[in-house]
Amino acid sequence: MTVDLPRLARLTFHGPLSEARATAMVQRLAVNHPRTVLDIGCGWAELLLRVLDAVPEATGTGVDLNAEDLARARKNAEERGLGHRVELAEESAVGTGRGPADLVLCLGATQALSEAEPPTAEALRALRRLVTDRGRVLVGEGFWQRPPTGAELAGMWPGATAEDHYDLGGLLDLAVEAGFRPEWTETASPQEWEEFESGYQAGLEVWLAQHPDHPLAPETRARLDRHRGQWMSYRGVLGIAYLTLVPDLR
Repeated sequence: MTVDLPRLARLTFHGPLSEARATAMVQRLAVNHPRTVLDIGCGWAELLLRVLDAVPEATGTGVDLNAEDLARARKNAEERGLGHRVELAEESAVGTGRGPADLVLCLGATQALSEAEPPTAEALRALRRLVTDRGRVLVGEGFWQRPPTGAELAGMWPGATAEDHYDLGGLLDLAVEAGFRPEWTETASPQEWEEFESGYQAGLEVWLAQHPDHPLAPETRARLDRHRGQWMSYRGVLGIAYLTLVPDLR
């Protein structure tokens, strides 16, 4: 018997992003009146769809490798009357020929643009290539709020090292080196992180509590416990910066 386990249904955005911050971002980006929008690692493309709704003359393209998320994006687009204005492609963004676009979104997905470890510097250079000279890039990228301890790194994702991320100043320096000027710098709040991490697992946690003897329960319990342990290790250490970047025309 096939069982459809809950997957991210309690999340509006696949990242620590509040309604208030998302609304402000969309309003700020819409002022530039982008005609074309490209979303790298779009997932279910919630922010892309909101930008298209705010800018009626714009068309959008979302790129991702997750077919389930793209199906959710297509359903949402059709329900909002935006299906004819957006293309959602299941494909890799490494070396993509998409763009240049007037607005490029890349939230928590720089790894989709580069196979480097860490991908940040190479991804920022790719984003400069993908945006028009008068356009904007909104990139969401992890940064260390403080240097992680060895014990904290050991509890994070497999193989985590202090070199996986930069601090916020280092991240901004990389953006400037890649050919941008930072128009707006903001970081996710502790509340945004808690809402995201709780929502990330909430549906599965409720399912597990109600189906403790299901054949899938042991592996689900192990996965949930492992992720919660990772979160507790990077909680207050790993941040997310949302940078609105302007191409430097020097």
